Amino acid sequence: MINTQSLDGAWELFGFPQRGSPVNTPADLAAHTPLPAEVPGEAALALSRAGLLPEDLYKGLHMMKLREYEFYEWWYRKVFTLSSPISLRGGVAPQGRGGCAQHRAVLVFEGVDCVAEYYLNGELFGNSSNALIAHEFDITEFLREGENELVIRLASPIEEAADTADSLPAVTRHHFCCMESLRLRRAPSSYGWDIMCRCVTCGLWRGVRLERRGPHRVTQMFLSTLRIDREADKARLRIFYVFETTALREGLRWRLEGFLGESQVPAFALEKVLWFAAGTDEAELEHPQLWWPAGYGEQPLYRVRLSLWQGEKLLCEKWDTLGVRTIKLERTDITTREKPGKFCFYVNGEPILCKGSNWVPLNAFHSRDAARYEKALGMMQDLGCNILRCWGGNVYEDHAFYDLCDQYGILVWQDFTMACNLYPRDEEFYSQLRIEARKVIQKLRQHPSLALWSGDNECDYNYRSAGLDPNRNFATREVLRLEVENHDGTRDYLPSSPYYAPDFIAGLGQPSEDHLWGPRIYYKDKFYTDSHACFVSEMGFHGCPNRESLEKMFTPENVWPEPRPWRGNAEWHLHASCFTAKEGDPWAGRNAMMANQIAEVFGEIPDDLDEFILASQLVQAEAFKFFIETARLRKWERTGVIWWNLLDGWPQISDAIVDWYGGKKLAYHWVKAAQRPLHLMFAEPEGWHIALVAGNDSLQAREGTYRVRDAHSNETLLEGDFSVPANENKTLARLRVCGGEQRLFLIEWTCDGENCRSHYLHGNPPFGSAGWVRTILKDVYVEAQSCCVSTP
Repeated sequence: MINTQSLDGAWELFGFPQRGSPVNTPADLAAHTPLPAEVPGEAALALSRAGLLPEDLYKGLHMMKLREYEFYEWWYRKVFTLSSPISLRGGVAPQGRGGCAQHRAVLVFEGVDCVAEYYLNGELFGNSSNALIAHEFDITEFLREGENELVIRLASPIEEAADTADSLPAVTRHHFCCMESLRLRRAPSSYGWDIMCRCVTCGLWRGVRLERRGPHRVTQMFLSTLRIDREADKARLRIFYVFETTALREGLRWRLEGFLGESQVPAFALEKVLWFAAGTDEAELEHPQLWWPAGYGEQPLYRVRLSLWQGEKLLCEKWDTLGVRTIKLERTDITTREKPGKFCFYVNGEPILCKGSNWVPLNAFHSRDAARYEKALGMMQDLGCNILRCWGGNVYEDHAFYDLCDQYGILVWQDFTMACNLYPRDEEFYSQLRIEARKVIQKLRQHPSLALWSGDNECDYNYRSAGLDPNRNFATREVLRLEVENHDGTRDYLPSSPYYAPDFIAGLGQPSEDHLWGPRIYYKDKFYTDSHACFVSEMGFHGCPNRESLEKMFTPENVWPEPRPWRGNAEWHLHASCFTAKEGDPWAGRNAMMANQIAEVFGEIPDDLDEFILASQLVQAEAFKFFIETARLRKWERTGVIWWNLLDGWPQISDAIVDWYGGKKLAYHWVKAAQRPLHLMFAEPEGWHIALVAGNDSLQAREGTYRVRDAHSNETLLEGDFSVPANENKTLARLRVCGGEQRLFLIEWTCDGENCRSHYLHGNPPFGSAGWVRTILKDVYVEAQSCCVSTP
């Protein structure tokens, strides 16, 4: 069995400019005074706590002060004593067949950013250069019975990248200021992105622990659902296992048991002789309780135990969870108006209309990501999301994140960590990627919420922009594909998002799955309405944060400076996120774009801050509502929309519908309404009429009553009973309209004792600077959602 001692908590930290550093070995640290540091954590946070950087690093222009420390190396040190005795003699079994360590001490580092050397009691015992995966080292021969000194040196990512710059390809495309990220395996967005500040730091960003391992261990357990027969009420399960043991020839047997909920009686069990350290087998489950995405059913989880026995003696065991479900992505490479393609997830044989958010970093300092999991995923559940896409510019989230997705019924589309770059095409890089992918797949594959592996974010686009064929990208077409097939095999693999297949490169159609960013001026532009993408995995619209949030992120004089802040104000630029804070640099124009979106819809840009915030949030809310309803109205022609995005990872002005401080913009409430399993909505005008459609994204038929009113006159225009089949849309009525009118229709319906409301804004902009539309929209939704919004 494994005995664990956490090494998290208080550490010592030393930092020096890497060029000309006075420290070469751990012994040299004795001449220098350390700073107190916390693990998990980053060096910049220790500097902030020590007063060497501002306390609130996110306020004003403070994040720009980190640039100086990008060129530092950092030394972490901790002295610890073993919490329980361990035999350090005779620790290694004789080499040969079947041999493995009898008693071992293993250090496990869950996240180290990024290029590291590891020392124990002055002896170098390992190194690593990947911040995205865990690293473990057998330190049995270096460990002492008394005090032990553990030291980790973290090199400057910038200096290390510079040392390998000569090996970078001359033919490349890279995100602004991200050339330095091409070889180092760490979060691409940390170098500065349109949704993230520049935060190139170092640290032990996830936990550190010492494990005392005996001679027997379960190293892999992967239990999956081969097939489900809903008519016969049976499921077929497959187990893949790997044991580490010194007693392979001594009559061992393994046992698999599954318990539903808190039951102590196995729902299924399997016991076999262990002939080899690894193997596969199958088990049948009677009356399976199926796991479903949110809105389509419940999310029961089985507790699963795999154990190894010698006679009646338990040698080792591993517990995990199982959600019994099958998942399949049916897709075509391209789609055209004449020959529609497909991109549809099927869970347990049922097609799923996907509605959810892109998942971006929850914090620029990734050691603090996990603290926001529960709040962020709780909002995803509240919004009725049944999918999220873990974007390729981020780190890989931890088990706690996936555990919540399992519980809430949120499907996870997982990009591998590559984004918007043309990465090196050599064996050195491919080798790194293979190891990373294998570890990530083996770590996450047991979670039922995990629905899809995707090679990267928008790298196919960058291949094509560089004049190269993305189908010759060996990293995504071969390396990652083979790792998914070899180490998962139960989920589909998408080479890139969006995927530029050979037929698309040949000009034969549009990718079946696409990102729709477009002109970003009017949300009903033809760019959006004319797209025949089957699945939209990125689209969004800007919305200004609430006043109280702006007052926290900016210095007082810069909350609403004159001239208007998008014209040369450094703080508004930085929080846009133009990390240089200079006019003309990438993303410096995003605030002006947001202002232009207001002008497009309301005819002018308000001079008053509160009016500006309200107008901006109304435009964003209407855009998100339109994007979601368009997907629902086109069901099954369009099978999903993953909007950008839920929550900011630092204080910024962005597409997020919840700002860094937790302030919900109006779009939050619009999205929550539009994503209900049962939703009534108007389609866009056709032939002088708009159609009222009931969308049912559940597996139960629904019925109720409805009424449509004119918001201005309160006149009832339509009313009646409705019924709509399971998992389908149904047109309920048509309403005559005039193309030159501007009207706001209020939609009300009752079903299963629940009273719901929505609206439809008809006509072409502008709708007037202080007109009745803006006033009624706000008043109607404050009442309809029974919630207070913080905008005036």
